[in-house]
Amino acid sequence: MLRFLLPCLVAAIMAMTPAFAGAASVGEVVTALEKGYDSLRDMQASFSQRSEMASVKRAQSGAGEVFIRKDKGAAMFRFNYTKPRQEIVSNGKTVWYYLPENRQVMTMDAASLFEGGGGVALSYLTGMGEVSRDFTARFVGNGQDGQGNYVLELVPKKGGQAFQKLHLTVSGRAVEEYLAKGRATVPFPIVSSVVFDQLGNRTTIVFSKVKVNRGVKASLFTFNVPKGVEVIRNPMGGR
Repeated sequence: MLRFLLPCLVAAIMAMTPAFAGAASVGEVVTALEKGYDSLRDMQASFSQRSEMASVKRAQSGAGEVFIRKDKGAAMFRFNYTKPRQEIVSNGKTVWYYLPENRQVMTMDAASLFEGGGGVALSYLTGMGEVSRDFTARFVGNGQDGQGNYVLELVPKKGGQAFQKLHLTVSGRAVEEYLAKGRATVPFPIVSSVVFDQLGNRTTIVFSKVKVNRGVKASLFTFNVPKGVEVIRNPMGGR
């Protein structure tokens, strides 16, 4: 009987332990995230995107490569979509949205975009935001996914946003290293993000092949308008 009872007790204890041992608090995950961002200078990664429209129960998929550079307090970013073909580029002052199939590029002031309803989400995803300042944070479900990554739900503190909430999946390894070493070692610890808007639509982005602080050049974030392409300025009525 003891021969069978002991393994059962060990199995029971092991089953109960993972939910508590080594698990970080919401505050610790947020701090690991913010401390990591403090050391982020630039980033490039592959991404896949899925947008789900609640009203028509339809989903659209996309994929491409993203580049981010922090420069003197300005967020510079470039999304090169291979599916569908399009480019979204900003040098921190101007944003270009290029649709090659339409032979059109829309331009707007970056300040207008960041001050708009999606500004908080955009500034955070480009490495310029502060979670503790801009959001109320809590765990989704039990706080971790099947891979041991932490899943945060972030609700903006400031009203009037174009989105309702933001889910971020944060690398469990990054958080564990922060807790063990007392400093963040992963500048971009986001595995994926989900933005929920006020209408119930959601956009999910999953990052892969992430490379940080490799010296991404500033010239990458200026868009040169191809010959024969129509330029539409401030289509959203920006200043």
